[in-house]
Amino acid sequence: MESGTPLVEAQRLLKEYGAARVVDDVSFTIARGETLGLVGESGSGKSTVARMVLGLVPITSGEVRFNGRDLRTMNAREMRTLRRKMQVVFQDPYAALNPRMRVREILSEPFRIHGEPRSSERLLEMLSEVGLDASALERYPHEFSGGQRQRINIARALALHPEFVVLDEPVAALDVGVGAQVINLLRTLQQRYGLTYLFISHSMPLVRYLCDHVAVMQRGRLVEIGPCDTLCSAPQQGYTRELIAATPVMPGAGAAPLPIQ
Repeated sequence: MESGTPLVEAQRLLKEYGAARVVDDVSFTIARGETLGLVGESGSGKSTVARMVLGLVPITSGEVRFNGRDLRTMNAREMRTLRRKMQVVFQDPYAALNPRMRVREILSEPFRIHGEPRSSERLLEMLSEVGLDASALERYPHEFSGGQRQRINIARALALHPEFVVLDEPVAALDVGVGAQVINLLRTLQQRYGLTYLFISHSMPLVRYLCDHVAVMQRGRLVEIGPCDTLCSAPQQGYTRELIAATPVMPGAGAAPLPIQ
């Protein structure tokens, strides 16, 4: 599939839990190699949409296509193959790592789960890609800072060379300087490997820095979607203007790199 064509397509997604409709008629596409920012207040349905796209939550109605294939038509073997191509980096870098496992074991997990061979050289390469050295392999998660733990999470997510990564508030638990370093790392890795991202956030400056397009959610519905620069500069909906106004502008959050402390 050529660059610029959709890798991920969500069409009229609907999710109900009993009588509660938490996602209501949400549609978007993400082109290969690009980033879609999904923004909105807590409880707006962002994470539910992400889990539906990943095939982790059953869809009440609508469809998700990955590389042209409808997830609903895939059998168990095909879904297992798909799991290699779709990964997620969660918000909490502490909870996402097993405290009883050394980093060597954590990074080896994807290979074990998918029955793939792994070498110490590959594990060292994974660490190097996220800015950590070989000494990290034999250490436990509690021996690392929050930013370092998130780097380990990113390394694990990229272990099997996925095409699509959901970034679910990946720097919300980090301070501004450390978060900026992680965002810059994610941008570098995307450029290096042609990754496609779905970036979930409520920080409009981060979205503007990292994303090509942005979709705004409110109470389960998509209220505005468009090119990031256009939407952030001239939002059409009052709710979008409220989100932008509620988030302080971070130095360097436009075209220049975010601040690194």
